[in-house]
Amino acid sequence: MNIMEVKDLTKQFGGLTATDHISMNIEKNSITAVIGPNGAGKTTFFNMVTGVYKPTSGDILLDGKSIVGYKPHKVSHFGIARTFQNIRLFDDMTVLENVLVGMHQRLKAHWVGTLLQLPNIRKEEMLAKVKAYKLLEYVGLSDQLNENASNLAYGQQRRLEIARAIASKPKLLLLDEPAAGMNPKETKRLTQLIHDMSKRLDLTIILIEHDMKLVMEISDYIYVLDHGQLIAEGKPDDIRKNDRVIEAYLGTGAVKNG
Repeated sequence: MNIMEVKDLTKQFGGLTATDHISMNIEKNSITAVIGPNGAGKTTFFNMVTGVYKPTSGDILLDGKSIVGYKPHKVSHFGIARTFQNIRLFDDMTVLENVLVGMHQRLKAHWVGTLLQLPNIRKEEMLAKVKAYKLLEYVGLSDQLNENASNLAYGQQRRLEIARAIASKPKLLLLDEPAAGMNPKETKRLTQLIHDMSKRLDLTIILIEHDMKLVMEISDYIYVLDHGQLIAEGKPDDIRKNDRVIEAYLGTGAVKNG
């Protein structure tokens, strides 16, 4: 069963075609990787899925309904969350507060009730803090909840950004180069977390990633982009052996060591 269908998705910026008639089927509860060299159109694809860019043509269906034309906050409300290639946290807020921000759209409190601190509002805020703590415990950051986000180590900031994303209770999570800048130990821990999230949290995950060892180990299915075009798709073993992929991106050494 597909949770998302991408149909002939094209994005042009003036005379530049960033993505050219891309089609994908994302199976529910799968881990799908989108790989390719820099400038292949991967982040542009994510930006269209999340409503940052409107496609020039084509369609994106989430559970059979088109989400093209909706603003990012509305797309988030539909159940899509993301992280970014360059970490985007609220540096001057605590770890706990960052996760609570991720929960904001799922809370029912009206601003008037918040100002008056009505009993039901206080109860909702307390329950949100409990849920935020459990999420931080899940990603291994519960002992840092009162620390400013800027004081966390790089790998911890990556995990905090993931915790904030899943705090919105998405059905589809987009991870943009989650292992970028991580050392091997941090990458291994991240790999385990991504795999666990897909199973325990009933999540479908799409990731952009250059770490081919991670991609080959964790992905159920892989799409390969080059110069805005989809040049290959298949299971990891198929992608390893694809001559066009090797030539465009992976390189013989990457495939052998993946």
